[in-house]
Amino acid sequence: MHANEAVLRSAYLAFARGDIPGFLALCTADITFRVPGDGLLGGSHAKDAFLAKLGPAMAAVAGTFREEVTRVAATDEDGVVLTHQQAERDGRVHHWNAVHWWRIRGGKLAEFHEFIDDPAAFDRAWHR
Repeated sequence: MHANEAVLRSAYLAFARGDIPGFLALCTADITFRVPGDGLLGGSHAKDAFLAKLGPAMAAVAGTFREEVTRVAATDEDGVVLTHQQAERDGRVHHWNAVHWWRIRGGKLAEFHEFIDDPAAFDRAWHR
């Protein structure tokens, strides 16, 4: 296993446990998160701005967000994580698949881009 694959897997495990400090310890101080759509998480955010949006977004789905990692691949400079995600909102469970592309610098996560296969489901889960 490539060392950066281990970093990615550790990051996803920490996030799944709700260990945000553990997740952030694997990120650079200047990490950027790019999330599609205009919902609660949508846009391009520096770390602090993303964290400010994360709490309200997770509260909106009342702890129902689930993410299953299906594939991880990494090189010295980047990594890709394929996931299946779901969240309940407005009495309905919404499902979508995502591709997460990460730029990795010095063994830390430096940039995140999320790509969604079903933007309508994603938007229904994360609408404002």
